[in-house]
Amino acid sequence: MLKYLNMNCGEIVKKLESKKNPKNVEGMARFGIRPKTKVFGVPVPELRKIVPMVGPSRILDKVGTKSIGKNHELALKLWDTKIHEARVLAGMIAEPDKLTASQIKKWVNDFDSWDVCDQACMNLFTKSEIAKKKIPEFAQSNKEFVKRTAFALMAALAIHDKKMGDGDFIKFFSIIKKASSDERNFVKKSVNWALRQIGKRNKNLNQKAMKLAEEIKKIDSKSAKWIAGDAIRELTDKKTLKRIKL
Repeated sequence: MLKYLNMNCGEIVKKLESKKNPKNVEGMARFGIRPKTKVFGVPVPELRKIVPMVGPSRILDKVGTKSIGKNHELALKLWDTKIHEARVLAGMIAEPDKLTASQIKKWVNDFDSWDVCDQACMNLFTKSEIAKKKIPEFAQSNKEFVKRTAFALMAALAIHDKKMGDGDFIKFFSIIKKASSDERNFVKKSVNWALRQIGKRNKNLNQKAMKLAEEIKKIDSKSAKWIAGDAIRELTDKKTLKRIKL
């Protein structure tokens, strides 16, 4: 049985600080994680261990469970600490059904590293209909990490959302193609990620994604050619094809 400690924001920050590791911070920087916020160097597996300590976000009543929102309030407080690891943790404990458009906009505009962006997409935004609907908006942004959010969310949905149909992902193709000429590192890598994950979802999407990759390959852009070439390599890989039974 899990023992819920119901830790508050201050206690969590102290716990994070007690686990700080300067060598990890240096290693993170080598992988392109150089946020403007304070960084302790606490790895994601350690952050996941803290999640059960914050207490349940739902209570049992006569008709089932209902959200009490305590974890969501805590997540908002953790985000406002401007501590890198606290923000990753916030994305793990926030409640998707309590997210508002303004909260999503604030968080996305605060993104200053690819890992906070990607963790929020995988752990939280995939479960929020509001966030999903904002993909086209994010994709048009001039801000590097806001734009990355659009494609990181596409990739995360391709991995985790089993209810979405092929048509839902095909609607993303024009957005992917348009963004493929963006030379910024964290954008082009997320565009590539989205294309690869969609193409690995099933046989039909593999074929559709391959066709899109061939179209992108013809664009006069180093970024586009890299995105397409890398995607084609993975989407034609024997292991990939075996998994989707092509």
